[in-house]
Amino acid sequence: MAKDTKERILMTALDMFSQKGYEATNIRELSASLGLVKSGIYKHYESKEAIWNALLDRMIAYYGERFGSAEHLPPVPDSLEDFVSMTMRMVNITIHDGQIVKTRKVLTLEQYRDERARDLATKHFLTGLEEMFTYIFSGMMEKGILKKDDPAMLAFAYTAPISALIHLCDREPEKTEDAIRKIEAFSRHFIATYGVK
Repeated sequence: MAKDTKERILMTALDMFSQKGYEATNIRELSASLGLVKSGIYKHYESKEAIWNALLDRMIAYYGERFGSAEHLPPVPDSLEDFVSMTMRMVNITIHDGQIVKTRKVLTLEQYRDERARDLATKHFLTGLEEMFTYIFSGMMEKGILKKDDPAMLAFAYTAPISALIHLCDREPEKTEDAIRKIEAFSRHFIATYGVK
């Protein structure tokens, strides 16, 4: 029961933080939305900051399990078509998983206020993707399905436009289907350019 309450607190905090930001969310509103009194929240978390840190820890693990990370690397694709499929699977998770979308919004809002949020935003929006795709491209080059090139430069060139289109989906959800089509077209253009036939 206590574990369920802790989880409910974190999920409700994620909802509120992603809509209003951390600073604009107070414990009174959070507890009221859960049907608890403030002391009911403090029974599980000593402060709003403790909720914030527990939420970030949870979302790092959640994201790594579903999407992958430098610590949870996906398998290197065996073909160019497998690579496109892997990319689109990652994109669909990133765009359609509600918890990942809310986490991205929270990090976008809070990266200017909170050092940990800033570091996580940099990792999830840039450096972590580059590291993961550098590993993937190195492996594809070793398998002979991608032309030999600088895998880190290719990773940067590949992930930056996809990341920009994912952020567009957050800002303008009505453009999601078009963004997904552009990402797939870009992925296919990439393998046509760098793939070994």
